[in-house]
Amino acid sequence: MTAYRNMMEIFMEQLFDDRKDQIDCCTCPECRSDIIALALNQLPPRYVCTHKGELLSKVEQLAKQNRADALTALTQAAERVKEFPRH
Repeated sequence: MTAYRNMMEIFMEQLFDDRKDQIDCCTCPECRSDIIALALNQLPPRYVCTHKGELLSKVEQLAKQNRADALTALTQAAERVKEFPRH
């Protein structure tokens, strides 16, 4: 890997896709983007620029507290988008 990446973005996209059937709001592409962006604003970024850093970041994301924090942020973001959808 030669460029930097925010692994939290990838993680949140996967988490959203895994949980979208359980989210009680619209999951169209625009709402999906809004929910993920709002959730990411509540979480610390995890930038990596090497394959080793990517692997370490993935291991860290599996920690129960990190996963719980991400799910909480995603749920709160979905509630906000549900109240004020832009589509």
